[in-house]
Amino acid sequence: MTTRPAPETWLADLKAIVGDAGWIDDAEAMEPYLEEQRGLYRGQAPAIVCPATTDEVSRVLAYCNKAGIGVVPQGGNTGLCGGAVAEAGHIVLNLRRMKRVRSMDTVNNVMIVEAGCVLANLQSAATEAGRLFPLSLAAEGSCQIGGNLATNAGGTNAVRYGVARDLALGLEVVMADGRVWDGLSMLKKDNTGYDLRDLFIGSEGSLGIITAAVLRLFPQPGDVQTALLALENVDSALSVLNRLQQASDGRVSVCELMSAISVASATLHIPDCRPPFDDMPPWSLLVEISGGREDGELRPIFETVLEEAFEAGEIIDAVIAESRAQAQTLWRLRESIPEAQKQDGASIKHDVSVPLSRIPEFLERATAAVEAALPGARVCPFGHLGDGNIHFNVSQPVDGDRDAFLAEWERCNRVVHDIVAELDGSCSAEHGIGRLKRHELRRYKSSVALDAMRALKAALDPNGILNPGAMLPDA
Repeated sequence: MTTRPAPETWLADLKAIVGDAGWIDDAEAMEPYLEEQRGLYRGQAPAIVCPATTDEVSRVLAYCNKAGIGVVPQGGNTGLCGGAVAEAGHIVLNLRRMKRVRSMDTVNNVMIVEAGCVLANLQSAATEAGRLFPLSLAAEGSCQIGGNLATNAGGTNAVRYGVARDLALGLEVVMADGRVWDGLSMLKKDNTGYDLRDLFIGSEGSLGIITAAVLRLFPQPGDVQTALLALENVDSALSVLNRLQQASDGRVSVCELMSAISVASATLHIPDCRPPFDDMPPWSLLVEISGGREDGELRPIFETVLEEAFEAGEIIDAVIAESRAQAQTLWRLRESIPEAQKQDGASIKHDVSVPLSRIPEFLERATAAVEAALPGARVCPFGHLGDGNIHFNVSQPVDGDRDAFLAEWERCNRVVHDIVAELDGSCSAEHGIGRLKRHELRRYKSSVALDAMRALKAALDPNGILNPGAMLPDA
């Protein structure tokens, strides 16, 4: 590593690489890039660098690697764990200008896209080509696919199509020293050594910066059946899921669990969210099955399964959508929960996953433990039952002190995450590690796993310039 140039020198050199269009250093214009989504962190970068091409990313990294300048990669800045926050003296490398769909291939059922493409735009591009790109998140209108891959995002369709890792066949990645790995392969089968693609997906930009990806496409479903079910308990939700999977030949695309308190919050605070049932059930389940044909073959399957579940006492009430508009009304209820929670005051978040069979035990044990540890706190669980991912959020007591409640964040996390670990689960299901959960890795990952991760980091980023302070705990 060479001696670090004076700030005015290296800032001018980097600006020369990306030009005026790729450079932001005005304090007001930088604001959206420095503020973290939840307000838990604030960046201090001297500039936001926005390259327009892979070559520009390569030149920026080569320069920063030699000069010892930290680089924090950033997409839409919608992350929830502080993974895109720069400290003083580090730059933010935002890929928003790299937004081309390089190719659309409906024979191989892939599209090659740049990392700065907004997820919703990719969904639309696939639809226009008569295909489906199934990754779907609450932030899809602003998050970028590079960030989705770097954090291995999950979302509502993971039960059928998998998470971001499952939807990428190949990557283009700029290494810490500026070299470019062209791994834009369309192959499903390629056993020629280590799978570098899987190494970079989920690494949060700490091993290399994803600049493009080959994404898998699927047939556009012509028949979609949606229902909201009222349930007495979570065991029944798992039973209904299994019935639907069996009867539909695995075509369950959505299975979202909502507690009574989460539904009540949405209907109280969000306009046009109406209580779906006359009496609020302990649990609600949003389910959807989908297929490629438009002849209505799924409707009889759907109705038969729900009737069987009624007879078995697993469902106490149901609303079946008769149109796409009605389905969207049911979806609005689920999608409004995070925003509604903000209206209920401060909230301590947990993005966890456990094996499906252990979800009922987790919810029972974690709720009791949190209520005992934080009297008056309101447990508000909801999320992706179909793949074992629960957002176990805890709202402050009614009329409680916000700051005093948030001061309990780590203690509350410890209560919940210890139970998750006992149940063979994960303390981060789909939101990543970032800066928020670095210390959790030391507690829940084995020393062997941490040593292997540090070895990879040292090998690929020996000068430690890529996303310093994120993901890996200090040795």
